[in-house]
Amino acid sequence: MLKNSKVRIIGMPSDLGASRRGVDMGASALRIAQVGPRLVKLGYDVEDIGNIPVAVRESIKLSDQKIKYLPEIYESTKQLKQAVYDSLQQGRVPLILGGDHSMSIGSIAGITKFYSEHNQRIGVIWLDAHADINTPDTSVSGNIHGMPLAHALGIGNKELLSLSDKNPMIDPARSVLIGIRDLDSGEKNAIRELGVRAFTMRDIDELGMRTVMQEAIRIAATGTEGIHVSFDVDSMDPSVAAGVGTPVRGGLTYREGHLAMEMLHDSNKIISMDVAEVNPVLDVSNQTADMAVEMILSAFGKGIL
Repeated sequence: MLKNSKVRIIGMPSDLGASRRGVDMGASALRIAQVGPRLVKLGYDVEDIGNIPVAVRESIKLSDQKIKYLPEIYESTKQLKQAVYDSLQQGRVPLILGGDHSMSIGSIAGITKFYSEHNQRIGVIWLDAHADINTPDTSVSGNIHGMPLAHALGIGNKELLSLSDKNPMIDPARSVLIGIRDLDSGEKNAIRELGVRAFTMRDIDELGMRTVMQEAIRIAATGTEGIHVSFDVDSMDPSVAAGVGTPVRGGLTYREGHLAMEMLHDSNKIISMDVAEVNPVLDVSNQTADMAVEMILSAFGKGIL
């Protein structure tokens, strides 16, 4: 069990940051997979406050192809920031269920607001097939779900950056990417220039998941109060995560995913978690959401023995 046994579930049903529809139903899919009751069985005091209001795409006129649905995403992430901050203020670990990965701008803004008020820093471990470190100038698609880590690291759109009083929200030297295998050229440059530690799938193949996670936890935990875990379900191989909008072959195996989460739990450093990009429209019998809930349970302390 985490140091704090009180959890607050916050839904973020946004698909505005992505091209493929359906990811707005991800939070519902995770709830259908019984994420709350299964955490209660582990001994947690779980409170589900429902969903952050998000605009419906059909009601919006797209105004900027370089950064799509910016006003609406700004508004919903601002509300998420406040909900995450309130959760920490009230002594509950925020577990944010997405939704596309643009939500992490709000997640991290709320977390850093709380910890910076206590003169504390956080580390971030970002499990993803993609680096999510594009800006409007480097993005090919203009989709904000490819930009959240960039904005957390202090580069990108001024309006999204203004969501946080602290800029950058997180320190590149305490931020770790795991499982990446599909990058744009601008992202490769950003990773090198910012100094973010990135473990590609080749690194995992060569070093093994145990060594990768030991180093990732060391980087993210050094000099920080704790670690925010951002879990994009497409970090997993499509053979175990069919229900994602941007699948990339050659991802984490089922056991590699569990080991990563088990080691994160054992570190005793998890302070918050968000789960992104579950798309039940592309899934079979909610299997991807069920797998994602199993990963959440491992991160929150479920073991084999």
